Amino acid sequence: MCISKRFLWKKISPEDEKHYFFGYYDRCPWNDDDSLHLCLKVNQASRLPVKGETAEIGVLDGSGSFEHLATTRTWCHQQGAMELFLPHRNQFIYNDFDGEKVVARIYEMGKGIVGKYNRGIYTISPNGRFGISLDFARIPRRGYSYAEAPLPDDVHPKNLDHDGLWLVDLVSGAEKLLVSYSTMLKKHPWRYSCEDVSFWLNHAIFNCDSSRILWLFRQHTQANVLGNWWHTFMYTCDLEGRDTACVLPETYWHSGAISHQIWGRTPHEILVDANWDGTGNHAVVFDESQRPFLAKKISESHGGMAHMVFSPDGTKLLADSYPVNGKQQLDLIDVATGKMEQLGVFAHQQPKGTVAEVRCDLHPRWSHDGKKITVDSIHSGKRAVYLLKL
Repeated sequence: MCISKRFLWKKISPEDEKHYFFGYYDRCPWNDDDSLHLCLKVNQASRLPVKGETAEIGVLDGSGSFEHLATTRTWCHQQGAMELFLPHRNQFIYNDFDGEKVVARIYEMGKGIVGKYNRGIYTISPNGRFGISLDFARIPRRGYSYAEAPLPDDVHPKNLDHDGLWLVDLVSGAEKLLVSYSTMLKKHPWRYSCEDVSFWLNHAIFNCDSSRILWLFRQHTQANVLGNWWHTFMYTCDLEGRDTACVLPETYWHSGAISHQIWGRTPHEILVDANWDGTGNHAVVFDESQRPFLAKKISESHGGMAHMVFSPDGTKLLADSYPVNGKQQLDLIDVATGKMEQLGVFAHQQPKGTVAEVRCDLHPRWSHDGKKITVDSIHSGKRAVYLLKL
């Protein structure tokens, strides 16, 4: 099936009966020189993983081959195993289950597993020095968590003073509680609403110069989180947690007014996909350190919800779409003019019986040099990785 009549897309994962994908849009799948692309290989893409079900982790070199390197028991269809290359170290990390808890293993190319961190890593800083950890078990959206991290029975974490967002030194392995749940609740604009509801953390991201972190603090009143919407509060802080603040409370997210978030081109800029005026979703940026809140629209986007991410030089935006009438689209937006160019349309027909949490989003990702884009797509019938050279 033709993705684009103008742009030449290439499938870089193997032609076989397995499913291949990387995962989320807010991270880079490439090694330092953009020659190797991390990838997961799994047997099925129609249901959530179960305990003991493994995924292979390997690399793609652009030729259509997959080199198996490791196996993990902690993976999901939306975000993989959080596999990420460590800058300047010829190593990558990935989450796994050690028999008792979620950990992050360190794999060195040409050697194998050379170490581990005692906590699962959610993301790493662009400079490769730090990682962020949180409790994957508390994430009720199981397409974004692990079967080996079962949901706890308690509504709240057992000790609000000693759990929350963790900072991990990726050189020494030292870890510290960066922001506790207690601190988040003290900064929470609707503190009274948190007493008897479940809450959890996810979508932690470092900014462009590795100096700040944003994350989402979410809460829900029902046991079945997928049956009803949840409340979202975006927090930010520096690497000491000193200026922790809720910069986007639920008021801004209400009823899907924001679909996704990511850091922007400068240390305090945040990009969101927002439909605040009711005319469709737009690419909007704001300075999280500025009060009062001021938003600036970069582009009209394509009208629907999108995962959006700036190019490494900040001049372009990628914006995908959720499936609409069995199709997903990917657009390239010029930041200076707002002009939009369609890079491709991908057929999206999940097999009958597939649960929503394992859907295949495009999740567009840039290479370090900004010359290549990859996406995950199911348009050929199997989940696969596709590349476009710009």
